[in-house]
Amino acid sequence: MGFSDEQIRDMLELKEDLAEKIIKYREQIEKLEKNISVLDTILKQSSFTKASDLTRNAPKTIKQERKIAITKSSDGTTIANAFVTSDDVSIILEDNVILDPKTPPLKTFFIDRIIGEMKKNDVQQVEDGKIKNHEVIDCVINDNGDKIREIIIKNYRQKERIDEIINTATWSLTRMIENSA
Repeated sequence: MGFSDEQIRDMLELKEDLAEKIIKYREQIEKLEKNISVLDTILKQSSFTKASDLTRNAPKTIKQERKIAITKSSDGTTIANAFVTSDDVSIILEDNVILDPKTPPLKTFFIDRIIGEMKKNDVQQVEDGKIKNHEVIDCVINDNGDKIREIIIKNYRQKERIDEIINTATWSLTRMIENSA
């Protein structure tokens, strides 16, 4: 069955319209998912505790979260925010920063070299019996297709690692922006 030029043009317009809607809805979904992630973090911090438990275990520590802006060194533009808790570091990219997880140097430098070395040291500590297997550092990249939404580093365990993680994430994300342009 053949289609006329006008029908083909209409189908191409429809296809473009659908593609634009997909992009629009993906952005809306990403915003909603980011909001859910923020709410999850807040809910984790303020989970319900019975008053009787509070008096019984008075010196309990509350999970604190620290926010660190990740900025491009060239112009100081915020490209992401790192949310640091005692358990993990969550790096959430700004809405206007669109980076493909395959863009270098994320995997080659940040994940394989920096986090990979930390993981290698942790695995050695597991073998030496100093830490448990579930305490080994881990990195998870939450993406939406070809766009990084969030990078989570779990079990960093040592405060000294935070600076290295933030600094190398800043450098890697800045290079990724440059490589994407």
